[in-house]
Amino acid sequence: MGKHLHIIHPKHYAKVAAVDTTPSDAPPLPTKSVMNLDKMFWSKPSSLAVPPGSPHRMDEPQHEGFKRFFLTLMLFYSKQSRYIRGANVIYRRVVNQVDKPPIYDVFNLEKNFKMTFTLLVLHMWLVLRRLKIEGEDGVELGQYVYEIYNHNVEVRVSKAGVNLLLITWMKELERIFYGNVVAYDAALLPEAKPNELPDIIWKNIFSDDGTSKPDGAASRAVQAMARYVRLEVSSLSLTDKESMFSGNFMFTPLENTSSDSTRR
Repeated sequence: MGKHLHIIHPKHYAKVAAVDTTPSDAPPLPTKSVMNLDKMFWSKPSSLAVPPGSPHRMDEPQHEGFKRFFLTLMLFYSKQSRYIRGANVIYRRVVNQVDKPPIYDVFNLEKNFKMTFTLLVLHMWLVLRRLKIEGEDGVELGQYVYEIYNHNVEVRVSKAGVNLLLITWMKELERIFYGNVVAYDAALLPEAKPNELPDIIWKNIFSDDGTSKPDGAASRAVQAMARYVRLEVSSLSLTDKESMFSGNFMFTPLENTSSDSTRR
């Protein structure tokens, strides 16, 4: 699926580490600390719910008396209004994980439109997959989340400077979104081959054309992301419905990630 975004001309994963053209007498350039990817994302799954009292919680306002009565008349507490508020918080959790540097640093990814889009799709799939477990209510909430995502992607495409082809681009990105979702779902089926998820992650996220094979360094990053995805799938399954529907959950934090731990 990743090949469909080739028009954006992302650099191949193997090209991210540029050839050193620094003169021999020049002072050494600062380098990032190298992550030991082979030791990451092996921790036991646990709930991703944000605990009560955390500054990261987004709780519903508790109104009483006339104000509550007035808001009730204005349908503030209706199912649709609650779902829309919850969907906005949920999508903020997705964006918070995808737009910040840590995920690019940990997996040694170049931040550009193509890369951010593929990571958005991956995390949207994680969320929608979990919501779907809750039946019709989860599917309904997921639709609101998708509508917010779709609008956000439209804004991102416009900012990328392709306004004249906006409708065409949105149709293509929607096709890629659903294609990726189907592929990720298939990779988690009991009958899926062991390497199916890493292969899909390589094609959708790391590879330019989806046909080449990862080398040693890229392969470690792909395998680490596959473990990260499985960890998030399992941890989201342990996250209660109320936390999911209100958006009071957070993906595994990647800030200050060490080789031994990826949990809070």
